[in-house]
Amino acid sequence: MAELEIPDCVIRPRGPWAVAPQSRGRLFAEPQSPTRTDFQRDRDRIIHSTAFRRLKHKTQVFVAHEGDHYRTRLTHTIEVAQIARSIARSLALDEDLAEALALAHDLGHTPFGHTGEDALDEAMRAYGGFDHNAQSLRIVTRLERRYAEFDGLNLAWETLEGLVKHNGPLLQADGSPVARYRERGIPVAILEYQAQQNLELESFASAEAQAAAIADDIAYNAHDIDDGLRAGLFELSDMQQVPLAGELLAEIGEQHPGLDRSRTTHELMRRVITRLVEDVIGMGRAAFTSGLYRSSEDVRAAGKMLITFSPAVALADKGIKGFLYPNMYRHERVMRVRMHAAEMVTRLFDRLFADIGQMPAEWCEGLEGAREDKRARRVADYIAGMTDTFAINEHRRLFGSAPDLR
Repeated sequence: MAELEIPDCVIRPRGPWAVAPQSRGRLFAEPQSPTRTDFQRDRDRIIHSTAFRRLKHKTQVFVAHEGDHYRTRLTHTIEVAQIARSIARSLALDEDLAEALALAHDLGHTPFGHTGEDALDEAMRAYGGFDHNAQSLRIVTRLERRYAEFDGLNLAWETLEGLVKHNGPLLQADGSPVARYRERGIPVAILEYQAQQNLELESFASAEAQAAAIADDIAYNAHDIDDGLRAGLFELSDMQQVPLAGELLAEIGEQHPGLDRSRTTHELMRRVITRLVEDVIGMGRAAFTSGLYRSSEDVRAAGKMLITFSPAVALADKGIKGFLYPNMYRHERVMRVRMHAAEMVTRLFDRLFADIGQMPAEWCEGLEGAREDKRARRVADYIAGMTDTFAINEHRRLFGSAPDLR
């Protein structure tokens, strides 16, 4: 029997501004895969990671007790990946890199959404704080332990770069932190990795990373409206004056008079996503047909994000967030749950920091006689990896009870 020949990977057409399919390299050198590009390989490693599976039971805005149909970190991540691929395909970018970044962008989130992150950051304030983006990097470079040769997933340079810089540079040209890091400095996890492999923190990330970042924004807008309506935090009639959403509701009413609430909601979600994605693609095409960006390095050196909303749609995006903030994120029901969730995370940190032995044995390795900051970071790693359900059960184990998060 003739030996089976495995064909080369199918590489879709790319513009010159896209990242090349072969990476600059990995921290630990590995032979090329005969069946996958570097970024297809990264995507697969992320999907098979323990941290990715845990996203199934981590809250987006609501906790699992609210119902089975609300978004979790996992369903949100899948939605972001779909939008990121659509944008990347339309702009002749590397779809696999954009997808890998979308799939990895929330790996570092704590249980109980941003509430858990805020509580853990406060608990860690004396030890460098907690930042979910830095924690994502920590997971894929240190905390995942699946391979014989190295800790982490040993992802390609471009994937790590995009994971850290998808929202823009971390350093200014003079080496000082950008505004969002000026007060507290660059997160320790990022600086530690930067000392091993230079991620060029002063430049913008690739167009693929920018596509994943704006896909996250688009997914948030659409599904938070959907979840807010489903939970009864506000009604469709409350959105009639909201930029873009109100316009689309009027459009739906004219085209489909008498449409029931459920179908109207789904139609609104579909149109919000479509309108935002098409706007981003239009802006990206205008940038890339200008002739200014002839390589991925030109994109990194552009001095601004190139995958963006148009000014009019950026204003609408701000209006949608301006509606959701008081009507959803700060709704009385949500705030009550957030208070109890934050209390749980704080109590878990305090108890585990005081008594390291309450963690599983493998989490205590090397901590005997260790400095406080090392112990605190290990506790933060442990808590950040918890699902909502596990955190509730751990609180019940350690304190005999847990708040009712409803």
